[in-house]
Amino acid sequence: MDQDRQNAPSLEDAETLGEALRAARLASGRSMAQLSTMTRVHPRYLTALEQNEFSVLPSRIFSMGYVRAYAGALGLDELTAVERFKREFPDAAVPLQAPTGAALQQMRRTSPRILAALGVLVLAVVGWNVFQRVVRIEPPHPSDLVAVPKNWAKEADSEVERALYLGAPRAAPPDQTTPALYITPGLEAQLTGVDPDDPNAVVAALPGPPVQAAFNPRGAVYGASATASQVILQARKPASLVVRQGDGRVLFARQLAAGEAWRAPPNVSATVDVSDPTAFDVYLNGEHSGALPAPQSPLGQLNSRAQTEARQSEARAAAAAEAQARARAAQAAAALAAAPPPLPVVPASPPAG
Repeated sequence: MDQDRQNAPSLEDAETLGEALRAARLASGRSMAQLSTMTRVHPRYLTALEQNEFSVLPSRIFSMGYVRAYAGALGLDELTAVERFKREFPDAAVPLQAPTGAALQQMRRTSPRILAALGVLVLAVVGWNVFQRVVRIEPPHPSDLVAVPKNWAKEADSEVERALYLGAPRAAPPDQTTPALYITPGLEAQLTGVDPDDPNAVVAALPGPPVQAAFNPRGAVYGASATASQVILQARKPASLVVRQGDGRVLFARQLAAGEAWRAPPNVSATVDVSDPTAFDVYLNGEHSGALPAPQSPLGQLNSRAQTEARQSEARAAAAAEAQARARAAQAAAALAAAPPPLPVVPASPPAG
């Protein structure tokens, strides 16, 4: 192939590309059929290239490929052949463009004038704005709103020699006093069943646990419904909460923000796993019951505690109701004992006959 390339005639010597290809084929001594086998191009297209009948060729991309393959098989420079094909058979779809060098020289000649005109325009706009601001500036003068009336100054001069005395503080006006607490008559007796004005009333005071803080949702609440759940875990600060069942399935997993809570479902065997046990408050039956005891806590124990405290609360309520009933009965008996005995009934005498 290199020897054929050296012996092949130059593409620039011929008048057209087709004549250069035909001269190179005759110089190589190969037939059209041999060249068609080497290039895998139909002989009809090779003949069209030699005869400069470019309209017979297929699309422009395939035609340039045929030229490259034919020139390479004849030992000619493929790039030179393709460039000459482009010059002799230009693409009609591509519009002609002005030379780049001429446009660049024109831009170099006109750009200083354009920049100078833009600079003058910018300076004119800035100067006009500065002039308008300077013209509108007014000299400082005292405001009429803060001017002191002349009669005030005269009164102040006359009061200079007088002594100033402060008297004792006056009492608060009536509308600022705190009214006494109003108690609805009969309300305490109606609620407790014991009259507070009765000195003989007996009130049974039952010891009970102090009232704890009630659950106050301060964010989203996840998990079971409020009517079905007795255990609530509320986050004091951002922390993670993962609840896994006994078979390893995850029942709930979330990074809770401060104030968000999770209601535990009843009768579920699971383990509560938290990143920080002090970051969660436990609410049993709606009342605060401290923080979680450990990073991993069985959910069944929490539900059992809630049920136990609910039963104890019911028992205390029943005892309080029974004590109130006994107090009412004792009050009724004391009232009956303090009542005067009934007067004897004197039978009426029969009328005289």
